[in-house]
Amino acid sequence: MANMTLTLSSSTLFHLTTKPSSRLALRIRAKASRATAMASISTKTKVVPAVIVGAGRVGKALNDMGNCDDLLVKRGEPVPLDFEGPIMVCTRNDDLEAVLESTPRPRWNDLVFFQNGMLEPWLESKGLGDANQVLAYFAVSKLGEPPVDGITDTNPEGLTASYGKWASAVADRLHAGGLTCKVLDKEAFQKQMLEKLIWISAFMLVGARHPGTTVGGVEKDYCSEVSSLIAELATAAAAEKGLVFEGAMEDRLCAYSRAVAHFPTAVKEFKWRNGWFYSLSERAIAEGKPDPCPLHTAWLKELKIV
Repeated sequence: MANMTLTLSSSTLFHLTTKPSSRLALRIRAKASRATAMASISTKTKVVPAVIVGAGRVGKALNDMGNCDDLLVKRGEPVPLDFEGPIMVCTRNDDLEAVLESTPRPRWNDLVFFQNGMLEPWLESKGLGDANQVLAYFAVSKLGEPPVDGITDTNPEGLTASYGKWASAVADRLHAGGLTCKVLDKEAFQKQMLEKLIWISAFMLVGARHPGTTVGGVEKDYCSEVSSLIAELATAAAAEKGLVFEGAMEDRLCAYSRAVAHFPTAVKEFKWRNGWFYSLSERAIAEGKPDPCPLHTAWLKELKIV
C-alpha cells in the first residue's frame, strides 16, 4: 500500500514541474492519437441489433450508432423475450429495479449496464455478479447530438471499457459511432470501475465544498484537496477489494477532469457513489476500527450530506 500511496501523489509533482507548453504538447499528441484511432475504425462495422432501454441522451446516441434494426424501449415499457442480442440499459441507477421487473428473467444475463457508480452490491443481490457492464467515458451534451469521446492526454487511446459476454458487441457499436472502447476481463474492469468511482466521488465532493466550481475548476484551483481525497479513497478501495491499482492514478483522473472541464459538480446518487465509501466508514466504526476515509466522512458531514 505504501508504494501505491507514493504513486498516487505523483500528479502534484507533475503539475508543479510540467510547463504549460509541455502540457499543450501532450494535448496536441493526444488529438493526433485520437485521429489515428478514428481512422483505424472508419470502416463500417456490422453492429449487433440490440434492445436499448431508455430514450435519453445516451440511449438515443446508441440507437443512432446501429443499423436501424434496434428496438428502443422507453422507461417502464416491457422488454421482449424473443428479441435476441444485448439489452443496453441507459437509465438512472434508481430505475434499475423497474428495468429488472420489465425484463423477462431468462433475459437478465443479456442486460448491459451503462450506469456510473458502484453497482456490485446491487448486482450481486440479484444474482448478477457477472453482469455485462460498460464504463462510458463519453458525453452527450444534448438529446440527438453526437457523443464526444473522453480522450485525455494520458490516455489518448481512450478510457471507455466494456466487460461481459456482450463486451465485443458493445465495442463494435461504439467504434461504429466513432468512439473508442476496449474489452477487459473482470479484474481489469473492476479496477477501472473503481477508478471512475473514485473520480466522480472525489471531484464532485470537493466541488460541492466550493459552490459553482466546475470539474476543471477543482483540478486547477483545488488540486491539494482532491489529491488528498483521491489517495484516501483509493487506499480504502484497494484494501476492501484486495487489489492493487495501476500507477499514476491521480494523473489519469486529473487528465480526464481537464477533458471534461466544463462539467458542473454536485454530490448526486449518493447510494451509488460516495455512499459506498461511507458504508466502509460506517462498518469500520461499528467494529471499533479507525475510519478508512476520515477526510471523506468529515466533508460529507460538513455539507450535511450524512
